[in-house]
Amino acid sequence: MEKAIAMYRRLCIIGLFLIAAIFTPVMPAQEPVDESFLRELIPRFRRQAVLLDISARVVEQNRTITWIESHQKVTVSGRPVELKLVGANVIVAVQFTPYLHRNNRSSLVAQGQIWTDVPNQGVRYSTTMQTIPIQFDESVYFFPLGPLNEEGDARVEIKLTMQPYERE
Repeated sequence: MEKAIAMYRRLCIIGLFLIAAIFTPVMPAQEPVDESFLRELIPRFRRQAVLLDISARVVEQNRTITWIESHQKVTVSGRPVELKLVGANVIVAVQFTPYLHRNNRSSLVAQGQIWTDVPNQGVRYSTTMQTIPIQFDESVYFFPLGPLNEEGDARVEIKLTMQPYERE
């Protein structure tokens, strides 16, 4: 009797799967993308795109450069570009968001999050946010850890230059 009940359950489960398979709607094939639309759309984004040339370096108290890293990233107005710097006792995560305004005026929002491991004190966390007016081909400096101090700590220096992605 138990075998008959177990077999009945199996048949019911298989039947439910078959019914579900039969009545599941078939997804229609996706319509192809109109290529003329894509060709028209891409130039619009190219006119709004900017190239961010980012150079980050660590400068010691004696002005010796101990580390340097460069990136070129393409973005559009209002879309952030991220950069993470990881050292032995510090992590810096920054976002640069360019905003293109009318009349050839632009601004750059620089946001930073900094985690520093301070001996005998633990991890310190700080944030920074600045809005900086910027023009094409103008260099802007960002110091997420602040300027050099008397304690002999190193300084993180980020230089950013914004350029149009395509020159008119």
